[in-house]
Amino acid sequence: MNSKIKNKVAKAPQQPGVYFWLNQSGRVLYVGRAVNLRNRLKQYLAANLEPRIAEMVKQAADIKHVVAASLLEAIVLEAKNIKKYWPKYNVKDCDDRSFVYVFIPTGPFSKPTIIRGRELDKFSNRAGRIFGPYQSFQLINKALRLIRRVFPYGTCQPQSGRACFDYQIGLCPGACLGKISAREYQKNISNLQLLLAGDKKLLLNRLMKENPDKLTALQHLQDVSLLSKEDDPQEQKVGRLEAYDISHFQGKESYGAMAVFEDGQANPQEYRLFKIKTAPAGDDERALAEVLTRRFKHQDWLRPDIIIIDGGRPQISFLSRIIEAQDISIPLVGISKFGGDELVFPSKMPAASRSLISRQRATLLKLRDEAHRFANRGRKTRLRIR
Repeated sequence: MNSKIKNKVAKAPQQPGVYFWLNQSGRVLYVGRAVNLRNRLKQYLAANLEPRIAEMVKQAADIKHVVAASLLEAIVLEAKNIKKYWPKYNVKDCDDRSFVYVFIPTGPFSKPTIIRGRELDKFSNRAGRIFGPYQSFQLINKALRLIRRVFPYGTCQPQSGRACFDYQIGLCPGACLGKISAREYQKNISNLQLLLAGDKKLLLNRLMKENPDKLTALQHLQDVSLLSKEDDPQEQKVGRLEAYDISHFQGKESYGAMAVFEDGQANPQEYRLFKIKTAPAGDDERALAEVLTRRFKHQDWLRPDIIIIDGGRPQISFLSRIIEAQDISIPLVGISKFGGDELVFPSKMPAASRSLISRQRATLLKLRDEAHRFANRGRKTRLRIR
């Protein structure tokens, strides 16, 4: 790293913002966000960077930054600039499949939906607006919940006559009870869209004229839950991981459990429990095959980046054929407890994919244990049975 960059890192402000790594010709190599620009950039001076980022730093000739008023604003600016420059080292696997986006459909009581890059072709700009790309599902999910405090929207059924939970805690404006008109509701959605688009000046001018209280609330909007979502250049996390385990109830009933990690952290709201219906009693391989088959019939669920099962080579070989037959191109990895928790891969998996997944071994083991815990707890309580 040259002295010019080191000098700029030392003088970077201790404020939230977005930073840019550039090559010799001024092309943007990478865009990132920070709650503290100086501290964040200092992390790139470490010797044990994740290989992809280490390669980027080696090519860099300069850095720049833009100060933001908050981490939330930095998240918006990061997405806006990734979309603008599409930097090489932000893109994983040479496409946009690993990013997440927010889709807001056109309609009287519309609501934001988080989608994966691989799902973009299912959504049209004519049917609504698409915002992103964002690098973390958990981050944008928490950001949307934070924004709802100022611009509430519903995820419930309008005019249902029953108050939803979000209405009771102030995140839904009451569409379920008919307490807000479609016109007023759309004002919140319009302001939310301006915020996600990074049209800060237009949004602030509008709020100054129409709703100064919301302007004040927006300017003071902060949440420490966003701080834990800072990316670390020394680590590389795969987005959504799903682990599966089979549990038996008194030797008769069997249940399949699905535990989910998003960006390295458990997301219990996404956990699911499946009652085994067709697989023979005690046949865990066919029980897992049944669970995976039923799981991927749910087109409305976010698709995982990796599937983890508690099993060795025979299980992996059997289940790989099952998911291949269903045209599911998602990496499958087994954890062999009888082999000292060795990671087991299908024979056709490329070496690069094996290397990437192997770097997540500690996270995979935690998720395997979480799936086992949920399987045992779930069959006792019958939670979220499918």
